[in-house]
Amino acid sequence: MPHDDGDILADLRPDPAEFLHAAMRWHFGPETGSPFWLERAGQLGFDPITDVRRYEDLARFPNITRELRHVPAEQLIPRGYGGVGELVGMFETGGTVGVPKRIPYFEDWARQNLAWTHAHLDAQGVPRGVHWLSTAPTGPHGVGHFARRQAAERGGICFTIDVDPRWVKKLIARDSPETEAYLDHLVLQITQLLTSQNIGVLMITPPLLERLTREPRLLELVRRKVRAIVWVGTHMDAATRRRYRTEVFPGIVLHGTYGNTMILGANDERPGLGPDDPCVFDANAPFVSLHVVDPETGAAVEYGQRGQVLMNHVSKSAFLPNNLERDTAIRMKPPAGRVGDSVADVMPVHTFEDELVIEGVY
Repeated sequence: MPHDDGDILADLRPDPAEFLHAAMRWHFGPETGSPFWLERAGQLGFDPITDVRRYEDLARFPNITRELRHVPAEQLIPRGYGGVGELVGMFETGGTVGVPKRIPYFEDWARQNLAWTHAHLDAQGVPRGVHWLSTAPTGPHGVGHFARRQAAERGGICFTIDVDPRWVKKLIARDSPETEAYLDHLVLQITQLLTSQNIGVLMITPPLLERLTREPRLLELVRRKVRAIVWVGTHMDAATRRRYRTEVFPGIVLHGTYGNTMILGANDERPGLGPDDPCVFDANAPFVSLHVVDPETGAAVEYGQRGQVLMNHVSKSAFLPNNLERDTAIRMKPPAGRVGDSVADVMPVHTFEDELVIEGVY
């Protein structure tokens, strides 16, 4: 692969057209592409290197995310890395709609993703030099690794609790009374850490945040110690977000993120939004591009209309195009010069891939 392609793929804010062309050469070049995509190339009916010129052309690719439940990990590693020395991990989905999917996460993408996130946290007023408490999944899930690095790079320690999203989804699916006991178990761990440690940033999911507000002692601890709440994972409706900002947590920064494993990161809440504004999420383009479409036709809905979210991930680390997600959202105009859409008022569909969607605690 030419050296200038490598420079473009490592850039934090590359020109979208140049970046896309370089990415196609990387993922479909015989010396740099992954075995998975090199084998697939002959079945596509077009040449990605010559025929993919615009981000709209990514719609020509099949959605291969279902296959990621069973593909051997080494088949997904681009040959251009020369091994797994820079591999941060093989991260997995939460298993909301079946067997978890797996995708590689390399160090260069971690740096690009973290730079994007730090910029948005700074713009929202999330403080540096304070400790974090992450109440998000760890283990095979990327968000746990990401939280630790965010806190460390911002000058703090990241404390964590154990969250098993797969187990709590099973409990909810069978309407088990153990669900409440599991939530009590999580709340107890949060209480212990907030009591004993100086936590300045609380990373938490909306269901756990709502549960926290029911505990007067825990609510008082958050109001007294925490300077910013970063909510992740499941959705938060507009009325709840407004109530948190104006009544429950006044004076505390409330910052939302919308992402998942299949984009290897998150889309961040747009800075400067008021409590009555819709919560708009901007994508880390051109690496991640969002499109809000009619799921039946694949055509974009009008701005201000609801459709299903389609995501593309294009980086040196991985290539996941044309992925119809399990969420709907309002299509919003992106910041000037960005490819794709921004989204607002995200909510899950009821069923996806023939499975009932259960959000659980993450």
